[in-house]
Amino acid sequence: MAYKRVAQLRTHAQFMDYCQAVGADLPIDAVALRGVESPLAGTYRYRDRDLANRFAILPMEGWDGTADGKPSELTRRRWRRFGWSGAKLIWGGEAVAVRHDGRANARQLVINDRTAGSLADLRCELLEAHAERFGAADDVYVGLQLTHSGRFCRPNGPALEPLVLYRHPILDDKFHLKDDDCVMGDEDVERLIENFGRAAVLAQGAGYDFVDIKHCHGYLGHEFLSAVDRRGKYGGPFENRTRFLRDTVKLIRETAPGLDIGVRLSAVDWIPFQPGSDRIGEPSPYNGARYPYAFGGDGTGVGYDLAEPIRFLELLRELDIKLVCITAGSPYYNFHIQRPAVFPPSDGYLLPEDPLVGVARQIRITAELKKTFPDLTIVGSGYSYLQDWLPNVAQATVREGMTDFVGLGRMALSYPELPADLLAGRTLQRKRICRTFSDCTTAPRNGMVSGCYPLDEFYKSRAEYERLMAIKKETTP
Repeated sequence: MAYKRVAQLRTHAQFMDYCQAVGADLPIDAVALRGVESPLAGTYRYRDRDLANRFAILPMEGWDGTADGKPSELTRRRWRRFGWSGAKLIWGGEAVAVRHDGRANARQLVINDRTAGSLADLRCELLEAHAERFGAADDVYVGLQLTHSGRFCRPNGPALEPLVLYRHPILDDKFHLKDDDCVMGDEDVERLIENFGRAAVLAQGAGYDFVDIKHCHGYLGHEFLSAVDRRGKYGGPFENRTRFLRDTVKLIRETAPGLDIGVRLSAVDWIPFQPGSDRIGEPSPYNGARYPYAFGGDGTGVGYDLAEPIRFLELLRELDIKLVCITAGSPYYNFHIQRPAVFPPSDGYLLPEDPLVGVARQIRITAELKKTFPDLTIVGSGYSYLQDWLPNVAQATVREGMTDFVGLGRMALSYPELPADLLAGRTLQRKRICRTFSDCTTAPRNGMVSGCYPLDEFYKSRAEYERLMAIKKETTP
């Protein structure tokens, strides 16, 4: 069937009927409450902090830092806008590499002795922007996402320079990995743990409240969880596949006492997808009886089983990590389950399901994990595709205890003030609502900075805009 755009679903009945037709089981309130009446305005007690609403800004990569890993004016502009959002939980704001060879692109931020001061200034700019709009910023909880991009490293330009934990039967071919030279040994992993530890010390010195040890989206932390074939102490059984996390947490506790830790987790993953003969995404061929490389997968490659994700959250509880952000899949090989969008990125595939199905899946998985772990602070993802109906679904998930916080990614690029407008009782600005055109992904995949080119006049006026439009014209079927 032809998928309808969310903007066409103008009434609650239309949205509900369409969700039922495509099999998207979403909780949705008929009326989006505004101001203090909204569940999204409820205060949340996290450790010794009171966070005054239930919105979080999710970490992204702007592809717009300096060559040496510092924030540029474009980065600072984006973070100031995060401050304007009114959200009280800033989950990293940015994915920051712990060393140069771990950058996903040559403009990604890096944390080291030379960049730490500029990252401290970046946090201060966000808080200053928040205080300008809302009078104070002492109730904003700001973290920094620490990462190594692993299989998807491009630290020096467009060419992949991967570092992987094991040879993958599908991804190696997809991304042209030909030999074993890029497979990390156990000593390499131990050095990486030291890099994460040093990065955490610098983040604490820069004033951040917490660091996220990233375990999502196919990057290196996530790859540990699927390293079932790896030999040595970091692969094979679950205990070994989580050793990187345990050892990193231990080091951070020793060297940065008092620094809070969170984890953003791809709680489920699927087999890599590829365009079929009609360009619609389909599972890549795999000859085994079970597909074992999807953490949280059920072995079919296109389903999930939460047994190991539950074990992982049990481990987080044991490590006194209470802050967990739930996401799914990877933007590199199964984007439709990770960031549902009606318009795929230029190097993607046409949708094998209505994006609302992907949103519902993420919300359902998050709700199952929250029910199992009521004592953990859970942040949900995947809400931006809901567009005009985001407030209705978001307030329902919070009210029903399906998540503690609603995370915003792409929406924070086009319309960062959406939380502030909603919580103040103002009518939402429909012309600024993210319509998931995927330009914020297509642009960086083609060497340009990320931003909302369709809806943010600042990016629309940049020279990259015409180049981006030409690329989309060439790649659109």
